[in-house]
Amino acid sequence: MNEASVGHQCPECVAEGRRTQRQARTAFGGSTAGRAGYVTRALIGINALFFIASAVVGGGRAIAGAGGWFGLMGEGTSVTRWGSVLGYAPYVLGGEPHGIAAGEWYRLVTAMFLHYGALHLLLNMWLLWQLGRYLEEKLGPLRFAGLYLLAGIGGNVAAYLFTAPNAQAAGASTSIFGLVLAMIVVNRRLRLDITQLIPLLVINLLFTFTVPNVSVAGHIGGLIVGGIVAVVLAYAPSNRRNLIQGLGCAAVFVVLLIAALLRTQTLLG
Repeated sequence: MNEASVGHQCPECVAEGRRTQRQARTAFGGSTAGRAGYVTRALIGINALFFIASAVVGGGRAIAGAGGWFGLMGEGTSVTRWGSVLGYAPYVLGGEPHGIAAGEWYRLVTAMFLHYGALHLLLNMWLLWQLGRYLEEKLGPLRFAGLYLLAGIGGNVAAYLFTAPNAQAAGASTSIFGLVLAMIVVNRRLRLDITQLIPLLVINLLFTFTVPNVSVAGHIGGLIVGGIVAVVLAYAPSNRRNLIQGLGCAAVFVVLLIAALLRTQTLLG
């Protein structure tokens, strides 16, 4: 028997009660398991592992001292070259073409986990820790993971569309920009104050347009796609919430895929 607040309960009754008990949900239909921040922690861990691999391959200059941001940025390595957004270009003059148009579609995902130097990584991970835990708690783990990945892919697709085919871009900032706008959307839906979030958005936009060697297309693309996904997740009507959220996120992914396919045809045509 299990001791209860009043008397005792048999183990079978307790187990049956747990099976039939309705699981608590967030305001947007997600699991309350998001309060633990497991997805946020996992994403930070993946970013860190990719950076460690890049540093091991590239040495000290992959960590810092290669120029940019007062000389604190790291240089590219074979790891960043392998996984960054690259349209269609050879690594060396006369070599075999690489890039998304060459069939390396994985770059649209891997680029959001790669960074040029420790400062680049730390800035993005600090923002991910601050924004991610909040949004994961509000949305639930699955919805937050979808938001993060779609914003990152959206930014990478934008970089593929609007930058030179031989230009490389990488960083979690595509997803981070999406999280910034998503946090504003979520707080608006919950009727919470957003005045402290507007300066964060403005500062990040100023950073995007004033700092050299920043992927403007990637940042803006992640911002827009993250905002669209957040609207889908936050404003889906409760009576058909899961269906509309799922179809909405799937539609965003299909649009991004079509855009990437059209860009590929243009580069190969």
